[in-house]
This record gives sequence, structure tokens and C-alpha cells, in this order.
Amino acid sequence: MIVSETERLIIRHFQLSDADYMLRQLNEDSFIRFIVDRQIRDLKGTEDYLANGPMLSYQKHGFGLNAVVLKAENKPIGMCGLVKRDELSFPDLGYALLPEYWRQGYTYEACVGVLEAAKELQHSDRIMGVTLPDNQASNGLLRRLGFSQVGELDLYGHNNNLYELWLGPVHTNLTAPVAP
Repeated sequence: MIVSETERLIIRHFQLSDADYMLRQLNEDSFIRFIVDRQIRDLKGTEDYLANGPMLSYQKHGFGLNAVVLKAENKPIGMCGLVKRDELSFPDLGYALLPEYWRQGYTYEACVGVLEAAKELQHSDRIMGVTLPDNQASNGLLRRLGFSQVGELDLYGHNNNLYELWLGPVHTNLTAPVAP
């Protein structure tokens, strides 16, 4: 299922056929450092993660992490979507791209697509964001998307910055960058 389509990207639900991409993403040094080491090192483990993670979340919550696919090449380059964590009352925005696609505006573009879809589908009136304090790129991206830092949260044994974004009438144009 397609969640959102932007000028350069298709954001769609993951499929088991995305396991090769996902295995690489889960084992990128940056993913392990800034997100979590899921200890998944083979395709079988990756398929299990997809089936019991994002794909189960679509059924359970109506949303989850999605594949970010380059339109021109039909190639998965990242993930972006909403995650429902037990530690948070509201869904949070999750994203990761393979390093060779950083600093080209893809993450921002994917996040805007996911947030616009979330607002349209009314998944929640509030979206959270969680990132490590030293992950300057993610902290900056969340602020650019209009998130405000509201505190800190211990997650997976690390202190994280906690952000929120209200999807009410105040945020009517998520396509325009918001100054930090």
C-alpha cells in the first residue's frame, strides 16, 4: 500500500521482498549508533523483523515504518513512518536512510509525506519524535519539520531528546520548512 507519493519518492508499506534493503539498513554503523542494534544479521531474521515489526504494526495500529523508494529507480533507500512505542502515549516519527542518500533532502521529503498522510488519516492529533542529543542531523530535521522539544526520555538505555508536533489547525502547511 502506498502511504504517500512525493516528487521523487514513493513511501509504501514494507514487503518481505524488501529484506535485502532492510538487512543492510539495520546493520549500518549509523543505524546501530543513533537508533538501535537489533542484532539481526541474516535474511531470515530480517524477514521475521519485517513480519513482526512494520507489517504487524500496519494491522494492529493502521500505521508503521514504511519503505522509502526512489521513484525513478524503484529502489528502497530508507524507511520512514510512525511507530507506536509502549513508552509513549502518541506515535512517534521514525526514519533512517542509507548513508549515500543523506543530505539530498530525501529524509525531509519522506517525513513531510508521512506527516501529511498521518494528518489526513487522523492517526493522532500529536506525533512525537525521539533522538539522541548528539544526533545533530535528526534534532535539526525535527525542528525543521515543526517539532518542539518538550523534554527528555530514557529509551533503550540512552537519554534522548523528546519532541512533539501537533497536527491540529496550527500546522496546516507541512511542506514549507519551519525555522528552528
